[in-house]
Amino acid sequence: MIPAEQGAFRALADPTRRQILHHLSGGDMTIAQVSDQFDMTRGAVKKHLTILQEGRLISVHTQGRERLNRLEPMALKSAAGWFDHFSQFWDSKLSTLKTVIETDMKTQKENNND
Repeated sequence: MIPAEQGAFRALADPTRRQILHHLSGGDMTIAQVSDQFDMTRGAVKKHLTILQEGRLISVHTQGRERLNRLEPMALKSAAGWFDHFSQFWDSKLSTLKTVIETDMKTQKENNND
């Protein structure tokens, strides 16, 4: 079994799975309802849902004869917390990049005016 954190990042790495999570943020959905949102087979959607479930980003529960997929926001919060920890490094690097670009643009503009 994949550790929860690793499974969550594996699940989030795919754009289709991120879209599925977006759809599930609006409420619980059956496999058929999720499949209707994509141009792929129900089997392919089921594989994506399984990976999301392994990553603990969704859960599946039964309501009558239907199996509903439900977003698990606390798992997303945990992944977001991990990213937030490292955002401080990106903020600093992006700020430095912005300064370099602005300085370069100013120098180019001054050289063009000469």
